[in-house]
Amino acid sequence: MSKPMQGSVLYLPHGGGPLPLLGDPGHKEIVQFLKGIRGKLGQPSAILVVSAHWEEDQPTLTTASEPEMFYDYYGFSPEAYKIQYPAPGNPGLAREIQSTLQKAGIHSSLDESRGYDHGLFIPLKLIFPEADIPCLQISLIRGLDPAKHIALGRALHQLRSQNVLIVGSGMSFHNMRAFFSGGLSGSRPDKDFDQWLVKTCCADDLTPDQRDHELINWSQAPSARYCHPREEHLLPLHVCCGAAGPDSPPAELVFNETVMGVKVSAFLWS
Repeated sequence: MSKPMQGSVLYLPHGGGPLPLLGDPGHKEIVQFLKGIRGKLGQPSAILVVSAHWEEDQPTLTTASEPEMFYDYYGFSPEAYKIQYPAPGNPGLAREIQSTLQKAGIHSSLDESRGYDHGLFIPLKLIFPEADIPCLQISLIRGLDPAKHIALGRALHQLRSQNVLIVGSGMSFHNMRAFFSGGLSGSRPDKDFDQWLVKTCCADDLTPDQRDHELINWSQAPSARYCHPREEHLLPLHVCCGAAGPDSPPAELVFNETVMGVKVSAFLWS
């Protein structure tokens, strides 16, 4: 009897708005990575995306069967507002996830009107351009408590046995002022934080409890608040770490490049 497929968990950088799809040279490395990662992901039965661009009082799931595009960026060329990603939704899976969260003591909501934001359609258009895999999004929890997001991921862990790909869509560095200034020089606080993040996610000498402790106290890491003045782009990683499961091996570092002048990483649990 063949072993059932297990869904992977991937924390990825989705870049700046629609720029990865507009030929921006500063996003060349991200585009290459996203186009090349598919071979490590198999063919998932569905995709659940935790987007940095959606926060609610409690975890909220999209339930539209044919989600529209939600262009949650501004100031770009007209073509940025014509991007389409017509992947179907999965209302049944959304309701199943809500039930799973309820059993874990996590109250959640359903949202039938919200479409796919760019945290979903930008990276998935590069990874799975056919747009034929059912997708849904789940929000971050307002207040951005890291422990709550690890717990949310833990409750989502069982989806992996259903071959659901869980994607945390954010950026491991997200200081907009640094991006607009053209990158960093000198002491390179981005590298200090990245080294801590890679060790925390990938070191095999950390127990799951130690890893959780490090992530919960992420703001004490070197240059943490410089790299994330606000942590919404980091916390999808916490959900991913939780979703990987307590017995999962450490993450694989699948991307570690300089993007727009700063160090950016991506992690895979497969």
